[in-house]
Amino acid sequence: MSIRPLPPDDEQQKLDLEAVEVHLLTEGIYQHYGFDFRDYSLPSLRRRLWKRIYAEGLVTISGLQEKVLHDPSCMERLLLDLSINTTAMFRDPSFYLAFRQKIVPLLRTYPFVRIWHAGCSTGEEVYSMAILLQEEGLLDRSRIYATDINETVLQRAKDGIFPLNTMQENTANYIAAGGTGTFSKYYTARYDYALFRPSLRENVVFAQHNLVTDASFNHFNVIFCRNVLIYFNNQLQERVQQLFLNSLEMFGILGLGKKETIRYTNVSNNYEELDVEERLYRRIR
Repeated sequence: MSIRPLPPDDEQQKLDLEAVEVHLLTEGIYQHYGFDFRDYSLPSLRRRLWKRIYAEGLVTISGLQEKVLHDPSCMERLLLDLSINTTAMFRDPSFYLAFRQKIVPLLRTYPFVRIWHAGCSTGEEVYSMAILLQEEGLLDRSRIYATDINETVLQRAKDGIFPLNTMQENTANYIAAGGTGTFSKYYTARYDYALFRPSLRENVVFAQHNLVTDASFNHFNVIFCRNVLIYFNNQLQERVQQLFLNSLEMFGILGLGKKETIRYTNVSNNYEELDVEERLYRRIR
């Protein structure tokens, strides 16, 4: 029996074949390296894979699979592509303003506050929260756990060094987020970079954590996971939401990105909405 190739002009069959290649690649990465991207959103995953394919001078996902499995340095480069690293200081300022106005008064009633930044990327939002807590007199009795799957971006977060040319945008975000001081006092300009005060990370623990495969590691009063879940399929979103629920203290706060929600999930009845637009929820059961 002869096997004929798929017609080159059949776009749907090409997509179906590509989905098979993606499945084999992600399964291979999981089996060989332990990183689990099998339940990531296929359209998002496909875009990021093709970015790496072109960068490596390859032509197919299967070609990328061969190189990734035999060249760990290629896997490191792909991991950077697959990690979601789009961020900024006080990103979505209205979120921080709502947090300052609605959540901070609740946190003042706690003797100690544990916060988890899940998927913290290069750390801009971690430093933003540290600044907010310091201005509200809460940083000294808070501990922020900043985690990400990617060790490279975690190291950048630990260093607290960001491009100086982003400070104008960051300053505008800080002001819109209700900042009560002068943003420039939190960093020192050195050549083309801004070095943020070491005191801002004294109460921050940076650690590698994989939302897909790792379990809960503490109980928290606040969990932030903003603009990460949109890259997961529905099944994985449900799994991660259960992880957050298991990690939140009763009456703990969950903060998501503007395009994310707990509505229509299996955990929705465990929360009340504190700010619908800013995606701030409180666990009630």
